Amino acid sequence: MQKVITTFVFILFWFAAGELFAAGGASDSLAGKKPEKDDAPQLVEEFIRDDAKIVKGLTTLYFQDGKYYININDTLFGRDIRMVSRISRAAEGARFNFSGYAGDIVNSAMFRFERGPEDKIFLKSLSLRERSDTIMPENVQNSNFPTIVEVFRIKAQSADKTDNLIEVNDFLLSDSEYLFFPKKYKTSLGIGALQKDRSYISGIKTFPINTEFRVVHTYLRQSGTPAMTCELNLSFVLLPEVPMTPRYADDRVGYFTVTYTDFDRNPQKVEYTSMITRWRLEPKPEDMEKYMRGELVEPAKPIVFYIDPATPEEWVPYLIQGVNDWQAAFEKAGFKNAIYARRAPSVEEDSTWSLEDARHSAIVYKPSAIANASGPHVSDPRSGEIIESHINWYHNVMSLLNKWYFVQCAPSDTGARKAVFDSELMGQLIRFVSSHEVGHTLGLRHNFIGSAIYDASQLRDEDFLRENGHATSIMDYARFNYVAQPEDSIPRELLFPRINFYDKWAIEWGYRRFPDIDDPVEELPKINGWIVEKTKDARLLFGTERSLDDPRLQSEDLGSDHTESNMYGIRNLKYIMEHLVEWTSLPNEGYDNLKTYYNEVVSQYGRYLLHVAKWVGGVYETPKTVEQTGPVYSPVERWKQKKAMAFLAENLCESHKWLVPDTIYRMTGVKGEETLGKLYDKVFGKLLDRRVMTNLYNAELIGSNGAYTMEELYNDLNAMLSWGSMPKGNTDAMYKRAMQESYVNALIRLYAENGSGNAEVRSMAHYQLLKLRDRLMHLRGTERERAHYGYLADLIENELEPDSKASQY
Repeated sequence: MQKVITTFVFILFWFAAGELFAAGGASDSLAGKKPEKDDAPQLVEEFIRDDAKIVKGLTTLYFQDGKYYININDTLFGRDIRMVSRISRAAEGARFNFSGYAGDIVNSAMFRFERGPEDKIFLKSLSLRERSDTIMPENVQNSNFPTIVEVFRIKAQSADKTDNLIEVNDFLLSDSEYLFFPKKYKTSLGIGALQKDRSYISGIKTFPINTEFRVVHTYLRQSGTPAMTCELNLSFVLLPEVPMTPRYADDRVGYFTVTYTDFDRNPQKVEYTSMITRWRLEPKPEDMEKYMRGELVEPAKPIVFYIDPATPEEWVPYLIQGVNDWQAAFEKAGFKNAIYARRAPSVEEDSTWSLEDARHSAIVYKPSAIANASGPHVSDPRSGEIIESHINWYHNVMSLLNKWYFVQCAPSDTGARKAVFDSELMGQLIRFVSSHEVGHTLGLRHNFIGSAIYDASQLRDEDFLRENGHATSIMDYARFNYVAQPEDSIPRELLFPRINFYDKWAIEWGYRRFPDIDDPVEELPKINGWIVEKTKDARLLFGTERSLDDPRLQSEDLGSDHTESNMYGIRNLKYIMEHLVEWTSLPNEGYDNLKTYYNEVVSQYGRYLLHVAKWVGGVYETPKTVEQTGPVYSPVERWKQKKAMAFLAENLCESHKWLVPDTIYRMTGVKGEETLGKLYDKVFGKLLDRRVMTNLYNAELIGSNGAYTMEELYNDLNAMLSWGSMPKGNTDAMYKRAMQESYVNALIRLYAENGSGNAEVRSMAHYQLLKLRDRLMHLRGTERERAHYGYLADLIENELEPDSKASQY
């Protein structure tokens, strides 16, 4: 569901818990005032008057004459500081896709304060994209000189110059792309220039380890529409002086990473080192011996998610449970009570609590029509340590869950046979998605092999499902058990995904501490051997969501053999179609609901076809180290590709008999030929793809035993299309002609593709077009059939010889 955000890093001014607001509101701190003439710094005790508002902490915040001053103590110079800016109150109508909502991160960066000349303090931005601590640190630093983001004049100092007061009004009321909306974000939301006369500092809250600045900014709109005003929150957080010991990433366990160019790891070449992102879970010092003995201990700092106070009460318990469900996984890493969710405190319970406070992770409930959720996190680029996370929970995700569960499980779960689900069913669906998104915030990527381990018979067996679930990972896009049939009587709880074998192993691998090892390089032999041993169990395998070729690694699929599991899925869709009008009807409403759910059935059917199509020209991808046997890449077996083609031939030719009944058109206006035409285009476009053809060629080239060839694929496609042998029934013939046209268009696109690639792929496409054109020009039949054949022949002729005259028919 989402795309995840791993970021660079923030910034901090460290204050004790407290809060300041500009007296009189906007008028006392409006932007645009010209600064007074800079003089030599005064003594702090002379500069700050008795009536100034002061909040003390690690540093001190002062407010007087409508201006804010902060004390940059010598102890902060050179420290790594993290800044995150969020929308705290969003502008009306300023939306673009997933952007523009309250709670959204708009920027983040890593800064350092440094003392400059002439009573100045520099704020510098660091990226840490290139690093060297031993071989050439000075050269790398000289080639990565930090950008000066802001220059502050010291307004007042202590006598020993250890305390340095700077004014931050102009800084906070600037249009800095380092702090607020970057250019790309502005473009997507149509944001223009900042209007300083309509912008102000609305308040500052300070906490033990961070300070939260709130500003109201007004911007012109690029489109010429009225201006927009929003409130932004900046979190300034001091990063740990000693970074967490990183753990280097491994392709066999799926974690999000922070990557940098490493000049130290290999003295003879440059390496690109990736560190996993993970929370800093550590045993308390007094529990270290217990932890080393293998006893479960509570972490020094657990992972806590707060539930947005704006969340409808009905769903709060399920969101909390979705977080708490991860506790068992962390026990594998040696920690108990390592993660949990709680309700946000009320004002009476804690008046200083804030959803934007960078110390707090939260599930943020957004009033949005977006049918989705996402689990981004913010990490320390020095080590991969996750600092905090705000899960984006869009209100309309429930409509997506409703449609998913309906088209996959309505035959097995009678509670899904209606347009509006009961609260308990919807709550359990919310719990599932909550757990999935929390997994992302823990650093875990999607694991698309988790749904490809079990066969169809196992997925229909209640005892097996109770012991194993239907997917090995909740981080897969496995969704629900669509293989189960009504007669299997599988209970609801076994139709849902759950945190399972792989998830627990991935948490163990990423979060298990080795206190006797404090160097990530020294860890490598240990964790590599661990993976080699553990992944002998197929349930613990990881499969990237980024693979283009491996048919095991697909979204929203299920089963080790898609021709079998998706056969059962299609059987369920046929059952749904028999009852679709009945199950989707709402009193006193028309048939819009029927149309919505019908389109979901069609989409699900398309997924089933494309799952199978990916086996043609497929290549297994299994990351390994030299300690493991077997190939990393291997072509899919010929017999499996033949089986996939037989499945597609049977279902494409039969789809119109059940998927496009007259009742759908009569009640919704959806046209059957258009519906199936789009499916034909997708399937033939997938099969007649340059990448697929190149994979078939490579399989033959490397001498793969009995490889499925391009010639064989074309022969199977032509047999499916049965040129010259039209079905007897008029409807059957009409859909066959639509299939044939879709095939010809896909073949023309394959031939017409430009760019580098295997020459034999294009030459074979050219040959197939020539052969088919000649055949079409000699086919006979009814007047409509002759028109069809002549039209297709002309399409091919116009592609091969654009200047030739059209054929006569």
